[in-house]
Amino acid sequence: MFAPKNVCPVPFDQQPLNEYLALKKSCFFAWSILSLNKYINTVLSIFVLLLTVIMPIVWILSYNKMTLWYVLSYSILSVDLIFVLLFTRLYLGWSYIVKRLLSATVFYEESGWYDGQIWIKTADILTKDRLIGLYQINPYITRIKYSLFFCIFFFLLEGIILYLI
Repeated sequence: MFAPKNVCPVPFDQQPLNEYLALKKSCFFAWSILSLNKYINTVLSIFVLLLTVIMPIVWILSYNKMTLWYVLSYSILSVDLIFVLLFTRLYLGWSYIVKRLLSATVFYEESGWYDGQIWIKTADILTKDRLIGLYQINPYITRIKYSLFFCIFFFLLEGIILYLI
């Protein structure tokens, strides 16, 4: 799956295709490329899990001065903030990999930060990387981007509602 050393001087771990495969296998990024139904179920289960963890914390921090509605509202606002941070990290990770896959050149480090090199991809490797980037990763990035916008919208809406009340 990786390019031979005589074709590609980039170290194994820094080759864009291998970075993609490693990100795809990682626990944090793997759930974001599930099928749409599993993705929605995972997001909802993470939401419920975070809500059950954060709600008692908000209740304790409020010193029992808030009503249950306020505790629930602040808990949902906190969970939305966590989701904004989570989706931002997912977006940045996947967009970095896509940028390296779609690029015609690859910057890599041989032994440290002081001796970086640039490798120009061959036509075959460039075609394969671009196909993977455009047709496998870009739909997931679009899904993550819409999820991020959705969470930001609801975070701002909840913040405005809590401010007005």
